[in-house]
Amino acid sequence: MREIKIGEKSIGGDNPTYVIAEAGCNHDCILERGKQLIEKAAEGGADAIKFQTFTSSKLVTKTVPRFWEKNAEGTTQSSLYETQDDLSKDEWKELVSYCKEKNIVFLSTPFDEESVDFLEELEVPAYKIASTDLTNIPFLRYIAKKNKPIILSVGMGNIGEVEEAVNAIKNEGNNDVIILHCMVIYPTPADQANVKFMQTLQKVFPEQPVGLSDHTLGIHIPIAASVLGAKLIEKHFTIDKNIKGAPDHPISVDPIELKEMTDGIKEVRLSLGSEVRKITGEEIYAMQSGRRRIVANIDIPMGTKIEDYMVGRKRSLEGLHPRYLDVIVGREAKRDIKEDEGITWDKV
Repeated sequence: MREIKIGEKSIGGDNPTYVIAEAGCNHDCILERGKQLIEKAAEGGADAIKFQTFTSSKLVTKTVPRFWEKNAEGTTQSSLYETQDDLSKDEWKELVSYCKEKNIVFLSTPFDEESVDFLEELEVPAYKIASTDLTNIPFLRYIAKKNKPIILSVGMGNIGEVEEAVNAIKNEGNNDVIILHCMVIYPTPADQANVKFMQTLQKVFPEQPVGLSDHTLGIHIPIAASVLGAKLIEKHFTIDKNIKGAPDHPISVDPIELKEMTDGIKEVRLSLGSEVRKITGEEIYAMQSGRRRIVANIDIPMGTKIEDYMVGRKRSLEGLHPRYLDVIVGREAKRDIKEDEGITWDKV
């Protein structure tokens, strides 16, 4: 598996799971809210924060309906997106600068070539491609030519479409592709998350790091995905789920949940250990006072032939392993043995 570097951290191999706080449009075109998102994402342990960069008129037609809303009849994507592309170039630059100040990587998903070029000006270290552009092959080629790592969400895609997309990127000489399993359902019910498909992607693309772009509610699914081998987790993030603005606020994790998620991912990584069973120092102490040994059930005078009822197996600091019980029975005591005293070879 390739190890792909974004900023100062490597993704893939035995490296810790990389976490992206997906702010998307949750800044609602308010600069200070964008800065709050950056600050809280950094405090929450995310490695990167990601926004979305686009021009509404280049993204959607005026009539295409919203696919992420139930009962969305009469609503259009355009009516939403045209309210979410109002950050100025100077404000974007200020957000990049603030990310550097807070020591968190700035990323953004571009949705058109002009946005890609602008992100190049901002010197983004990598590109995230949305699931909706999985089949936009000319766009993938355009981004691939920038020779930066690509994080590719593959929601709604079959294996053939994923292969076509990955090959299109690689054919431009760019092999640094991270593939993210994703369900384009907002929010995704747990029984439809299909996280194991991530492992199928890893088998089909063994050289590429694989991860999860998660749209379920809560933090349990991404933590589970990290146990199943996710090298990167992307999770929608907001400072407040109750904000009336971008549609992603209610399905996002808040600052407290983000911190719990990143801590949980780190903790389960520590818990996995290795395939080798090692007896630790604390376990050695437990072995000494917690395991059963052969002891006297009653006082046994010297010269007594030991019978079954005279000995037992109790937790003790002294005494032979229980495997020797049948050997001990029938022997004679070489000296007086007190009740609860451990029986050793020098005593029988």
